[in-house]
Order: sequence, then structure tokens, then C-alpha cells
Amino acid sequence: MRKSTLVLSTLLIAGSMLLAACSDNSSNSASGNTPASASATADPGTAGTEKPASPAPVPAGALSEPFTATDLTKLPAVAQNRTDTIIVGLTDPSGAFTPYFQESGYDGNVSSLLYASLVTVDDKGVPAPELAESWDVSDDQLTYTFHLRKGLKFSDGSPLTAEDVAFTWTIQYDKAYDGGSSVPSMNVKGGKAYKEGTAKTVEGIKVIDPQTISVTLEKPNATALVTLGSNVLSKAYYGKDYTFGHLEYIKKLHEHPLGDGPYKLEKFLPGQEVRFTANENYFKGKPKTEHFIYKTSEGDVWQFLETGEVDYASFSATDENIEKLKALGFVNILPYTPSTYGYMQVNLKHEQLKDKEVRQAIMYGLDRQSIYVDAAQGAGSIANIPASPISWAYTEEGINPYKYDPEKAKQLLDQAGWTVGANGIREKAGKPLTIHYLGSKSKNTDIFIAVAKENFEALGIEFQPEVFADFNSLVSKVEGGDYDLVSFSTSMLTDPADGFMQFFDGEITDYDNPKFLELYNKALATTDIEQRKAVYKELYQLFNDELPILFTSYKKTVYAYNGRIQNLTVSPFIGLAGSLPEWTLK
Repeated sequence: MRKSTLVLSTLLIAGSMLLAACSDNSSNSASGNTPASASATADPGTAGTEKPASPAPVPAGALSEPFTATDLTKLPAVAQNRTDTIIVGLTDPSGAFTPYFQESGYDGNVSSLLYASLVTVDDKGVPAPELAESWDVSDDQLTYTFHLRKGLKFSDGSPLTAEDVAFTWTIQYDKAYDGGSSVPSMNVKGGKAYKEGTAKTVEGIKVIDPQTISVTLEKPNATALVTLGSNVLSKAYYGKDYTFGHLEYIKKLHEHPLGDGPYKLEKFLPGQEVRFTANENYFKGKPKTEHFIYKTSEGDVWQFLETGEVDYASFSATDENIEKLKALGFVNILPYTPSTYGYMQVNLKHEQLKDKEVRQAIMYGLDRQSIYVDAAQGAGSIANIPASPISWAYTEEGINPYKYDPEKAKQLLDQAGWTVGANGIREKAGKPLTIHYLGSKSKNTDIFIAVAKENFEALGIEFQPEVFADFNSLVSKVEGGDYDLVSFSTSMLTDPADGFMQFFDGEITDYDNPKFLELYNKALATTDIEQRKAVYKELYQLFNDELPILFTSYKKTVYAYNGRIQNLTVSPFIGLAGSLPEWTLK
């Protein structure tokens, strides 16, 4: 399991185009992702496939419509006096700001401002032009031809051409590449030969002219358009020292990125802030606000927002939080349901959890309604499949809701051969039934442990929780395999395939089901929405029964931001970054 991959998928992260703060009411961390992790419903243009219908909005808490600030005179003076700078909170990034090589989702937040993509997605999850003004897809769905806009430049004024795109794709097939990108999984023709050193170039990558490049896959993949259409690295800058099999030099460039996005990195002060200045060479025009800052100091999000130290924050959509935000008077409030789902990763190496009946018993025996909905004052709902309710593929048809039923859970444990011993703990072959749970220190974890302890005790399961204040320590514990269950949340999901990414990126390696692979590949083999939807329904029903991970919840969020900020919009698939260059302070 690669640490970088695990970190990326355990945060509430998003794609290359995302800038979105994700937190509860006690933190103001933003979240991001290495761009290649983003994928979207393919819209091949010339292929003539249907586009997905716009997903129905899911109301957040008691606020279903945006709320406008009522009294800007209450805005703290420090925020009133900012004329050309917007500040957003972010958990401290590592400084690895090169796309495809990031070490955390927070690095991805930084790079999402520094780099644009060939292809973005609109508010329905449909691919839309960005650096590439158009594209063609062959009838066999194997060859993608991207047509770049003319006059594209990196932030230093140097030209961005098809050669830079070819370089970006090629190095991800280098044998030394160990990042979390999905590009290698696209199976570009000749990629394997290049990685093995038997070819000098990747056969399937063809530079046609400075504005045109094509790439040919070994087999169709419905997510290819946006995965391949992610960020572009400058060949002149990132490739000047490149030789096959050696990519370590790129680490030296992480804190001095050269991008093509709306902003340029001005300065990174670890533990304090990341400063940006507007990029005058941005292809859409220089952003309206000259300076942007990620405030990385840890602290109370309420304090930062109330004192004007930050202009934007995210909160759990509880009635209490919403009313408190309204009372401030100087913030606009946006309801938002992120396209993510929460789950508990299961250590399938451990004997007791290899049994599906035990996993099902845990689902029936946990009072998820109390943990994730009631305790959150309604700012959440129960998840039972690896997809968000806003996804075009989401379904509840044939899905077991696993409503709290301790008697059903006991029956399943009995059937699995776990009998209650003299001390009240179930046993099998002389071994007690124990669950070693890992969680990150938070109010939500405290709630889970309190309820789970009572639930598991009633089932005859010995519950052993372990809480980590430091996220990296939790990651190390998981990598070492010393756990039974651990709570995580997915990245932002733009395509249904993204909901299964942890089974392919090295995070979960012990679920071996040929039917799963058959259906997963079948869903990627077509870009027809209705065909894909039918296959995903089968996949969701399979996972809902097999439970290789235990589904927990969907979160409901509200964004609160300085009422002076104009032109701020949010997309369920790309967050705020789509509108960021247009933000102004009135």
C-alpha cells in the first residue's frame, strides 16, 4: 500500500479542478487531489453517446437555498480592509505541489490553483473544454485526439504545446513513477513496453502538430477523456533533467512549480500560509482578485471566520451551525452535498472478517442512524453503496438498507459459528471475536466509539478502539496491517468508477472476486450512459451484499463566505475552482 495513495483517498478530496473546504464545525481545512485521480463521465463528442441527466439536488440540513448576508457592517475591520486578497483555510500541505507527485490532498488544493486541465467537467459531470478547445474520439473508442487552444502559455510566458502533453503522459509510464495518478491504468498502447525499457517512446502517444496530440488505448475506458485530460507539465521545466528510470529530481521542483492555472505560487510558509498572485498568462485572462492565500495555521474555524481572518469556511449542515452562521450577518451561506461517501475499510486478511456473514452482522448491529444522522442533527444520511446520491448512476433498487437490527446480527454471527462464551464474548475455535478499530481524533469519532462500544457489547464482540491525533500515524498503522476496521471517506467522485478506486490504487488488495472485475471492466468498456447505469446497478448490488467495505454515511455541508465576495459558485463535481478566477471583493 502506497502512503501517498492512501492519504489522497482518505481525505475528502477532489479532482484537479477543485477548490473546496471540507470540514466539520471544528476545523477549516480545505481538500484537494492529484489531478489524475479525477475522472468523469466520458462525453466523446463525435461518438454520439448520451449525456447523463443532471442529478437531483440533495438539500443540506435545514438550508436548501443559498442565504445572502444581511448586514455587511458587521464584517470585522480586518476583512473590510482587504481590497485585493481572499483568504481560505487549509490544513498544512507538505509542499509537493507538482501534479501527479503530490503527497496529500492538501498539496492538491494548492496545485489546483496553479494548473489548468486539458478537460474539465461542468455542473452535470459532463466533460467540457479547458486547455483543449475540442477533441475527437475514434469509432472504436480507442484513440482520443485533443486540439489545444492557440496561444497557451505557462505562467513564465513560455508556450504550452502538444509536446508538453506528451511529456506529461510519458513520464507516468516510467518505471520510476510511483505516484497516485490514474493515467497508467488507462493502458495507453506501448506504455508497458516503455515502462519495461524495451521501447524509447510510448507508441500510442502521437504529437501531430503543436496544437494537436492523439493517444491510443489498448482497450476502451469510459473515464479516459478526463483522466488523460488532466494537468499539463512543462517539458522544458520538468523534463530538462529527465532520463528514463530517474524521476527523483522532480522532488527538487515541488516548491517552485511552473503551472498554467489562474494563480502563481508566491511563497510557501510551512505551518502558516501559502501565498499566490494572479497569473497574467492564464488563458482565460488574469483573475479578478490579485492575491489569494491559504491560511494553514491550525485553529478554530469559528474564530477565524468571526474575526475575519478567513473569508471562507465549511461546516456540517446542522440546524445549530446554520442559525449561528445566519446570526453573524456578514456571511453568505451555500448548502452543499459533496459527491463522496464514508466507509470503514475492512482488513480482509483477518480471519473473522473474511466471512461475509460477520461483515453483514456488523452492518446490522451498528446503529448507523444514531451515529451518522441523529448525532449530526440531520446533516448526514446513511450510505449503502459506493456512490453518492447525486451520481447519475445512484440507485436504491435491490439494495439492502441494513437497518439497525441487533437480533438479525446475532443470528448471522450464530450462523457463522461464533458462539457466546462464559464472559459474554463470542468465540470460535478458541479465539474471541474482537474488532480493533482505528479512527482520527474528532467529535465524530468520539460519537462512533461511544455508540459502537454499546452496540458491539450487545452482540458479544470485544471492541478495541484506537484514536490517533496525527493522521500520518493512523496511516502508518493501517499500512502495518494492525487493525480490523478504520474509518475513511472517499475523494470527490465525478464518475461511478471513482467509487471503486481504493480497490485498484493499492489501498485495498485482498478483495478477490472475479465477478467484481468483470462488471467493473464491463462498465468502463462503453460510453453509453444507459448501458453503464445498468452495469453499475449490478455492481452496487454486489458490493451491498458482499460488503468488502462497510458503508457509513453521506455528509451534508454548508459553505459560509465573506458577503463581499462576488461571483462565487459551487459545482457538485469540481467545487469552487471553476468560479475562482472570477471572484471579486465589492
